[in-house]
Amino acid sequence: MKNLDNLKEILASPKKIVIVTHRNPDGDAIGSSLGLYHYLKKKNHDAHIITPSDYPDNFEWMPGVETIKVDDNIDDKPLATQLCKEADLFFCLDFNSLSRIDRVGALIAESDKPKVMIDHHLEPDDFAEFMYSDPSASSTCEMLYHFIQMMGDKDMVDNTIGTAIFTGILTDTGSFGYATSPKLFRTVADLQESGVDLTFLQNKLFNNQTNKQFRLLGFCLTDAMFLYPRFRTGIIVLSLHDHKRFKIKRGDTEGVVNYLLKMRDIRMAILISEREKQVKLSFRSKGSFSVQEIAQKYFKGGGHRNAAGGISEETLGDTRRILEELLEIYEEPLSAEPDF
Repeated sequence: MKNLDNLKEILASPKKIVIVTHRNPDGDAIGSSLGLYHYLKKKNHDAHIITPSDYPDNFEWMPGVETIKVDDNIDDKPLATQLCKEADLFFCLDFNSLSRIDRVGALIAESDKPKVMIDHHLEPDDFAEFMYSDPSASSTCEMLYHFIQMMGDKDMVDNTIGTAIFTGILTDTGSFGYATSPKLFRTVADLQESGVDLTFLQNKLFNNQTNKQFRLLGFCLTDAMFLYPRFRTGIIVLSLHDHKRFKIKRGDTEGVVNYLLKMRDIRMAILISEREKQVKLSFRSKGSFSVQEIAQKYFKGGGHRNAAGGISEETLGDTRRILEELLEIYEEPLSAEPDF
């Protein structure tokens, strides 16, 4: 991490610190924000978390989540503005461009106070004085653990901090299904030694679904699933009508796309989800086939080789047709993937 000694000097005395993460925060975004929040609190800093939009209900159990200020919420917006104006330092977690955080990004850009970026996505913008970027990392949470190590504070990682960090690692790797490395497993071994209960975490994150979510999953795998055997691809399509019918909230479709990869011959899985103003896409793959390339090149997105996301400004139908045309382009590499 560049300028680490200067950052250590800044953090040597109590500061007003704002932690911010990306819109539609996932487990890595919430986990890294809360992990850093508890760490900074232990070092006597006045820390606050701001998210541009709300987080999924399945993270309500996490210690400290009730302190998060959601900029989309009318009651939180004035305080979010005040906190950004009064901050001595900003931590930007799990995103690499201020455009990812909407109005909050403009507030941070206007401030002359230093910014710290910790992120694992490709091609970061050069907006932070202190930048820790590692696209080879599984998650921002993994990087946060190593950041705390760099600060010389590994012994400060307790069960609360460790559980927050482990949450992001579990969710961003699909329970260690992808984006893993020997370094990651050494990290999670350290976290377990700090007191993290992996069984508790697995139950909270993956065995805690509602009846509605199960019925939605059933619909996705029967009425909304389309298979393209020639291209070893499966696509789930959710319309705006489906969102209203099932009263889909943020987090309800988390992990649904992964079910397609359970099929023996499927190499790429895509969830297309229509929203009010745009269409969201989630990509997953097995083996060496890179969905990150498709998300970045065609859908203003990015991510990792086996897990990526993007958006489309086209209609739901046109977005699906674009994907079907792309399958023709990528037929050869998809077909070249070995059987598992």
